[in-house]
Amino acid sequence: MTPLRSDRSRATLGYPEALAALESRGRFGIHLGLSRTRALLAALGHPERSFRGALIAGTNGKGSVLALVGAALQAAGYRTGETPKPHLVTYRERLQIGGIPVDPKTFARVAGEVLGLADRVARRHGEPTEFELLTAIMFRWFAEAGVDLAVVEVGLGGRLDATHAWDGGVAVVTNVSLDHMDRLGPTVEAIAREKAAIIMRGDLAVTGAWGSALDVIERRSRRVAAPLTVTPPATLLGLDRDGIDVELGRLGSVRVALRGRHQAANAAVADATLDALEAAGIARVGADARRAGYAAVRWPGRLELIDFGGREVLLDGAHNPAGAATLAQALDDLAPFLAPGRPTLVLAIMADKDVDGVLGALAGAALLREARIICTAPAGGRALPPEQLAARWAAVAAQRGVPAQPEVFADPRAALDAALGSGLGSGPAIVAGSLYLVGAARAILVDDPRLVPDPPLPALETARQ
Repeated sequence: MTPLRSDRSRATLGYPEALAALESRGRFGIHLGLSRTRALLAALGHPERSFRGALIAGTNGKGSVLALVGAALQAAGYRTGETPKPHLVTYRERLQIGGIPVDPKTFARVAGEVLGLADRVARRHGEPTEFELLTAIMFRWFAEAGVDLAVVEVGLGGRLDATHAWDGGVAVVTNVSLDHMDRLGPTVEAIAREKAAIIMRGDLAVTGAWGSALDVIERRSRRVAAPLTVTPPATLLGLDRDGIDVELGRLGSVRVALRGRHQAANAAVADATLDALEAAGIARVGADARRAGYAAVRWPGRLELIDFGGREVLLDGAHNPAGAATLAQALDDLAPFLAPGRPTLVLAIMADKDVDGVLGALAGAALLREARIICTAPAGGRALPPEQLAARWAAVAAQRGVPAQPEVFADPRAALDAALGSGLGSGPAIVAGSLYLVGAARAILVDDPRLVPDPPLPALETARQ
């Protein structure tokens, strides 16, 4: 299909202007549905049809599976498009090839092309949202760059998520638990139906789900005649400060450079995904490349341990109860490998999350029983006010018989300064509860040349005017 010409050219947009134009689409909110994305992709000449790959849904673990699969594919020499989300410090993190984010100039050029089509699509289908436009930008860039395949992370749910406008041939559901209940349904089974809908006729499917969620996924696979591989967690052989060792099928003992025993489940799903990609004729990754990829994988902001001025800082989103429980377990597992001393927890949680569920899970960590607690809120307006968060933490701690006097700092930078101000000899600082907070902290603490922070909000406001 020949791409439609845009109603107005935006090819001259600079990177700040492109960000401002996309961010302004946030006023349209989240509107699940595929018609707008499909219309954008049709107008672009269906770039998503030029490559195959794996679409990954699930409540937790999507990003870890994507990182593991992508690292192994890279080790095998494949040019792989990847879409980790959400981003931490720059929009460009959401569009990567071989682990390298799209450059600002290319992002602005492709964004201008897609934005120029938004008005035409809106006349018939309604205004495309920010995520729908970003999805079209991603597929357009991957096609233009000639990727060998793509590994795409679902944004929300699955059935009506913009990424589901693409069927790569392999569909993955990592696991299912309660999250985004206002949009996906009030039960695990209802949420599983939304996520399992990414499994299409002709696909090969992989899941690490269990219980009633697995029942739903199995029914969906049978309905569309998609062969399904169910993967129990790999056997955990050991863990240390820098990762885990697992027994992984025919590979035997394998080193995985991601922290936390929960990564044993993600490693099993990732390895089964690679098997499915091979069975589908999309990519073949041998044992040596898998081992090399798993041992070298990076996943910023997820149980990421960094050194800042001699202090250990652990960054992890832990934005829902399941993620918080995983972090709590990981903290206690890592405790023998971390610096001694009283730990500090810097915490922020979005107001629309299960705040008490997250706090209850975190409070279960032995390492945090007598920790210093600092509550804050990243910019953007969605976070629970830190004063309210502090009161909620105190209430949860009181239920457990733990004395708590949380401190409050309105600004994440001030919160980090307070957490790290005690200097050498103190215990680790843990930054958790929101990936927005983790992103703000990482921008301050980590000099990563691949992830240069986006222009600050005032610059974007200026670009809008």
